[in-house]
Amino acid sequence: MDFQALLKNLPFAKKEEQGVVIPGADGTAVTVDPNDMNIVDLIAPQYLEMDWNYMKINNKYYSVLMITDYPRTVRSTWLSPLINFESSLAISTFYYPVDSDEILDKLKKKIAELEASLATEYEKGKVLDPKNKVALQDAQSLLDNVASGKEKFFNTGMYIRVSAASPKELDSLIKNVQNTLRAIGLNAVPLTLRVDEGITSTLPYALDPIYKVRNMDTTALAMTFPFVTSDLTMSQGILYGVNMHNNSMVIFDRFEMPNLNEVIFATSGAGKSYLVKLEAMRYLLTGCQVLIIDPESEYEKLSRAVDGEYITFSQDTGSKINPFEFLKSSKGGTKNILNDKIQGLHTLMKLMLGELSNVESSLLDRAFRMTYNEKGINNDPDTWTNPAPLLEDLYKVLKGMAEKESHELAARLEKFVFGSAAGVFNQPTNIEITNKFTVFSIRDLQDDLRPIAMYMILDFIWTRVREDLRKRILIVDEAWTMMQYEDSARFLYGIAKRGRKYYLGLTTISQDVDEFLASRYGKAVVTNSSLQFLLKQSPAAIDLITNTFNLSSGERNFLLSAGVGEGIFFAGRNHVAIKIIASRGEHRLITSNPKELSKMKEQNLQFSEEDIAESALIYEPGTE
Repeated sequence: MDFQALLKNLPFAKKEEQGVVIPGADGTAVTVDPNDMNIVDLIAPQYLEMDWNYMKINNKYYSVLMITDYPRTVRSTWLSPLINFESSLAISTFYYPVDSDEILDKLKKKIAELEASLATEYEKGKVLDPKNKVALQDAQSLLDNVASGKEKFFNTGMYIRVSAASPKELDSLIKNVQNTLRAIGLNAVPLTLRVDEGITSTLPYALDPIYKVRNMDTTALAMTFPFVTSDLTMSQGILYGVNMHNNSMVIFDRFEMPNLNEVIFATSGAGKSYLVKLEAMRYLLTGCQVLIIDPESEYEKLSRAVDGEYITFSQDTGSKINPFEFLKSSKGGTKNILNDKIQGLHTLMKLMLGELSNVESSLLDRAFRMTYNEKGINNDPDTWTNPAPLLEDLYKVLKGMAEKESHELAARLEKFVFGSAAGVFNQPTNIEITNKFTVFSIRDLQDDLRPIAMYMILDFIWTRVREDLRKRILIVDEAWTMMQYEDSARFLYGIAKRGRKYYLGLTTISQDVDEFLASRYGKAVVTNSSLQFLLKQSPAAIDLITNTFNLSSGERNFLLSAGVGEGIFFAGRNHVAIKIIASRGEHRLITSNPKELSKMKEQNLQFSEEDIAESALIYEPGTE
């Protein structure tokens, strides 16, 4: 494509009779004739203006700082404050190799001068100059390293280009950069009357007309490479928040990580629900299916707003799941689905009935098969499409068995069939996962029934996930309740370990860190999670968090004093301090602040698609 055609097809160009209209550098529309322009005309600035210590290009002001003094010794990542500076900087470094023989001659000459100077001071009875003593030691050490080939020598130059919208803002920025550099032992001065050469030095031309250099050995030179930075972002994904180190955006796609799982630990009121709702809504906009187990009805408002499905479980009439049901597409598979289902029912029975002896487990295994056989279901895949039995059918089978232990099991199971817990687990399944945003609420269940219901719902979801491969997120709130029982904890860990194969990302949320990490399966879930969020922590849990995540003392103190929505975001081996942010429309949908909710109720605020898409005004958790 030639230049004229390229210009006409620019996405921001508008064709008119007089020519092509494109936006100028100052934002105003400019009409150009493609026949009278070339590529240089298109990319060149409209104008530039030179001053003593800055250059104005179009509507922006630029200045260049030259490094004049360096510290005596440097350590790894010593340039991190500069690389992670609060504003965008262009840093250019030049390295010129120097012949080792030339350096050896200069070092010998310098050592001789320093020795002579120190000897003269000693003969005169003067106090030896400490600077000369240190310089002599350094020179002798360097001479040995260069002579043995351990070190090479280089001349190094460094320049920093800063930009701002006004001269006043530029001066303020230059002072901040200089103060930051002084803190790490560097001295920088603005280039005066040579700004144009400084600009050239900071452009990708590999030209250094300034040539203000300082000699460095290989070790010191290696420390100047910016291998470590606090930036933690991807080229695609969703916005999680703002990097508190340098105000950059934390954009990440969990589906591009080695595994898709995420764990969130925070004390009550730290903003964990705010974070999860925000993440769920943003992934929903990317076409991802979101499934949530909600213990406290925190996701109901969001579910209604996005036309999701809110499924409530209670002992009354309503949504039910039959734990004895099979996969819909079980027939034709190579695995024995009946055996898998019976193994899962053993776990469910342990949650319902408590610990079981070996004899009781064997009796239950036989009872399960008898229960299925009575419904015409056996190891033949052709029978797996028959209607599944209910918990009541198992109860009747146990009552009819001859062993005393089976009657005791039936008595313990009676509570869930005819007793106080009846109506939850003894009904045919009447729900299906068809909505992009589905929430399972267990708020109306008694506390002792919640772990059982969570396991049953997870088993139901896991069954459907394996039927239909698609991009999904499964959010388990208050996951610590699953960790109270080894069998349910093992099941949750199994989902975390195997979910990647089915394009499923598991998000586990817990405010009871001790309970979660006390289980070996809880620690395994953390290990199998590529993304980890630590928000504000309580003093009682901070030691366990510190040991588990190998936090520094500074990170430990940060988590103790973090504000609402502030914490540490781990992605693989990297982590940064993060501030969760949301747009005004998102904030209205996801806030759980009672004061804000009461105010919205008084104003009778309604939520619409515009609220979801609105992003003009940014809110932070805890603000009104």
